[in-house]
Amino acid sequence: MACVVAASALTGVAGHATAQTTPAPKSAAKSGSQLSASEQQRGGQTTTQTAPPNPVIPDPRRNVPASIFTSFDANQKAQAAKVSAYLSSLQTLVGNFVQVGPDGSKTKGDFYIQKPGKVRFEYDPPTPIDIVADGSSLVVRDRKLATQDVYPLSQTPLRYLLSDRIDLLKDTNVIAVAADDLYVTITIEEKQALIGTSRLMLMLGAKDGQLKQWTVTDPQGYDTTVAVYNLDTTKKLDPAMFKIDFTTYPSTPPG
Repeated sequence: MACVVAASALTGVAGHATAQTTPAPKSAAKSGSQLSASEQQRGGQTTTQTAPPNPVIPDPRRNVPASIFTSFDANQKAQAAKVSAYLSSLQTLVGNFVQVGPDGSKTKGDFYIQKPGKVRFEYDPPTPIDIVADGSSLVVRDRKLATQDVYPLSQTPLRYLLSDRIDLLKDTNVIAVAADDLYVTITIEEKQALIGTSRLMLMLGAKDGQLKQWTVTDPQGYDTTVAVYNLDTTKKLDPAMFKIDFTTYPSTPPG
């Protein structure tokens, strides 16, 4: 269960979204376009393999504006527009990730994004977790227990990364925009009456404009940071990677 909570925190759903726990279908062995990101990149790609980065962990005591009337200067607006254009330009993104949980635990794996709305995170052993989103639903699957928790994709702030086109200043509640020599950082806040306030902090490289990491802050104030590397935008992915088997499961959450 601890693995599931840590993994679902990656997407911002842990502890505050209504989930339906169901038996998970047996997953097939990786083949073809389902090879790991590192395996694919070794297969004749020009992408240079790099060592896992050290994620930048936000100061838990940090203060961020909470006003819905936050205003930005011309430079901040330009930075937000640049990030919006970059995110909108992505259709496929494959790479590796390092995740740091609220307790400081570190896990690694491969991820695959196919916009709009589809993502797959495969954790390296011994973590028995996969996360799959098919465009409308997201599951956190425990391969060891053969169960999966099902969430609406709309309940996770990660959906902003999966949007086909996005204008951050218009489509989200941006509460902070900052830039230094290393990173451009944008923080999005989302308030829901029954769930609470969650935040998504995106960090892109100041020089190359590439996505470097994000931090999800759940309504309890716990941070989960995910750094990404060995990124490739040229992969053609098998649609089957993002399919979720609901055929034998109840269509509504229990109880």
